[in-house]
Amino acid sequence: MEQGIIVIFTEFLPPGLSMDSNSSARKKEEFSVQIQAPSIPPFGTERPFNLEFSRLQPSDEEFNEGSRAEFGPFMARAALLDEEYWMVAWLRAESHWEDQPNQRYVDNYKRQFAEQEFNALKRRCRGQKDKNYSCIVTVKKEERDLRRTVLKSVVGTLDLSIRYLLNGETFPGEQVKAPLFHTINTTGSSKYGYIANLCVAKSSRRQGIASNMLQFAVESAKSTGVEQVFVHAHRKNEPAQELYQKTGFEMVEAASSQLA
Repeated sequence: MEQGIIVIFTEFLPPGLSMDSNSSARKKEEFSVQIQAPSIPPFGTERPFNLEFSRLQPSDEEFNEGSRAEFGPFMARAALLDEEYWMVAWLRAESHWEDQPNQRYVDNYKRQFAEQEFNALKRRCRGQKDKNYSCIVTVKKEERDLRRTVLKSVVGTLDLSIRYLLNGETFPGEQVKAPLFHTINTTGSSKYGYIANLCVAKSSRRQGIASNMLQFAVESAKSTGVEQVFVHAHRKNEPAQELYQKTGFEMVEAASSQLA
């Protein structure tokens, strides 16, 4: 991965902020945004052999837990099924190698990446009792007399985590003079949301998916008492920076790529 400058964006959440389907911040300009570009991962230890790829997407009546945001023919919500986690992992693999379609063994690399991401998602989302991590997906809403499989329904995803700043930090990864051993400030003012791994299926871009997922993630973070939400974007990823700014984020600082 090329070393460079990572631009840190934040969105401040004023009291009473709510989602508005007519907000001008919701622009129908979509991009595939890879927050990090990790090296090719090894095979995961847990392989997804028990997935039912013909499984139908849950209907609106069956989906009765958690919040959601509907926009046009789509709905953003937390991922529920193992098959959805697998589609999220595959979308991220496709996004990661999107600009390298002719690379040798690229299909094998995608599979390896997807398997590791699938297992990691399950650990992060289901292994934490405090619910500080969630994988948000955008799915196609059901239509009359039409039920889609999960494979044909998931069109976008991002990760939202709730974290705490280290003592002395004003934003994640800030270089501050501190002892070798840092302590975490768990007061309300140090609590923040962090968004990562935003991507949209190539066939579904420019339909407002990325901006609406971001708005939904911000609202979800706000519901936990968070006052600020942060993202990172590489300085050369201008589409990502433009998307974040149009959705209400402001640049905080240009920082070392190690912060990503």
